[in-house]
Amino acid sequence: MTNKLLLGRAAVAAGAIVVAVAEFALLHSAAGVDLAVRSGSETRQITVAAVIVATAVAALAGWALLAALERLTNRSRVWWTSIAVVVLLLSLVVGPPSGVGGGAKAILALLHLSVGLILILGLPRPRSNGANR
Repeated sequence: MTNKLLLGRAAVAAGAIVVAVAEFALLHSAAGVDLAVRSGSETRQITVAAVIVATAVAALAGWALLAALERLTNRSRVWWTSIAVVVLLLSLVVGPPSGVGGGAKAILALLHLSVGLILILGLPRPRSNGANR
């Protein structure tokens, strides 16, 4: 992996975190929407730290999968994008419905969509040699 590719992917991961934190700040703090999720019988508040950690984990997992696929197949971008879209759709089915109230569900859906789209569109940058890896 070249330094340019490494820096580009790190910038995409950092950008996803910045966007998620900005959305959280605007919609939770500024708009006053209580962001809480229900897990079984427990209700947990979502904090900015949880948003940062979840986004970082998603970005690093996606990056690691892409790097592994680049070593294993000549069609890594196609495979990675397909897997990433399925994971995003599954996260939308599981994550936002656990929100407490309509506002929390909407914010969770927006966070999942924005982070997912940034990673899907940004991580698999084309290589300089034009290969579809």
